Amino acid sequence: MAVNTTFELDPQSISERLYDAGVAGAGGAGFPSGAKWEKLDDVHSLLVNHQESEPNYYSDVWLADDRAEEFAAFFEAMIEEGLFDRIVVGTKQKYRDEWTTEFEAACDAAVYHEDDLPADLDDEEGIVFAYTGETYDFSEEQVLLMITAGERIGRDLPTDHGWLVHNTETLWNVRNALADETPVTRKYVHVDGDTPVHRCLEVPLGTTAADLLEAADLPPDELPDDAVLLDGGPGWSYAIDEDPRAFGTRKRTNAVMVLDEATVEEHTEQEDRVNVLEERDWYAREHETEPTTLEPESVRIPLITNAAYDGLVTPGDPTVEPGDSVSRGDVVAERTDGSISNNHHASIDGVVSEVTETHVVLESE
Repeated sequence: MAVNTTFELDPQSISERLYDAGVAGAGGAGFPSGAKWEKLDDVHSLLVNHQESEPNYYSDVWLADDRAEEFAAFFEAMIEEGLFDRIVVGTKQKYRDEWTTEFEAACDAAVYHEDDLPADLDDEEGIVFAYTGETYDFSEEQVLLMITAGERIGRDLPTDHGWLVHNTETLWNVRNALADETPVTRKYVHVDGDTPVHRCLEVPLGTTAADLLEAADLPPDELPDDAVLLDGGPGWSYAIDEDPRAFGTRKRTNAVMVLDEATVEEHTEQEDRVNVLEERDWYAREHETEPTTLEPESVRIPLITNAAYDGLVTPGDPTVEPGDSVSRGDVVAERTDGSISNNHHASIDGVVSEVTETHVVLESE
């Protein structure tokens, strides 16, 4: 193994360290990840959701391919320390040749193909790659558990059945927090839809949708009158109510899309989910498959990753005031002890220009 990072993996401290580092789901609901690790004593297996089901997403498969050795070392450390009996990477068969060959080899993994699933894992220890078909819904954790391991959880949580589930980017953030207390300050985000170009970007948390659109050659002032901005991908997204300049990238934001109002209305489903998978050929134009770094002049850092959980999840309590100078990684809002809550950190070096109950704005110096 080429990577020799030492991890502090005391089961009693992991959840607190993840709260402190601000780790939250890097897709989907964006729930604070420390809450999952509080139940570590009841867990025997880790499932890595490496499905990347949205047809215009690449960050997870790129991340694991680019940092295969680092992931493998982290997996081995967790198994050697007895945190898990097995780690199952649930990915798609179509990714094997282009994206997962080095990842699989670095992990020295047992391999199950689509026809082998669900796998009987009772006697399997170590790292397993489970290759599925291309069905979009396999990215839902309860479906992926059933397809790969035959585990039916119904309305229960995966931890109720001995499984902890993370997507790839979230697990990378967990790895960094447990390696050297690195806080979450960056995010991988795609930009697509009715934009001149498709983008795959690495950005500071809080990067505005306006800056994301600029990167896709669509300045906000040039948005059509009937344009709708969405948070999410073709199969699962929600309309953004804020002005593009007021929407700061969340820890759960994987993509921002632009669509016309008529298309959004026609394809809005229950609970306001927008599903435009069949609306167009999402592979028809050239895609950026490796992240490009974007460094905006200002960021709007949200103090809760998903406002829908306000009440269950407590927003961070700001620790800064306008005029304060901060460096990337500094805490700008503290978690509330005794509740499900994360720290939030400065994602750029700069000066605090605004503090509210919902966000902290930083301007680069």
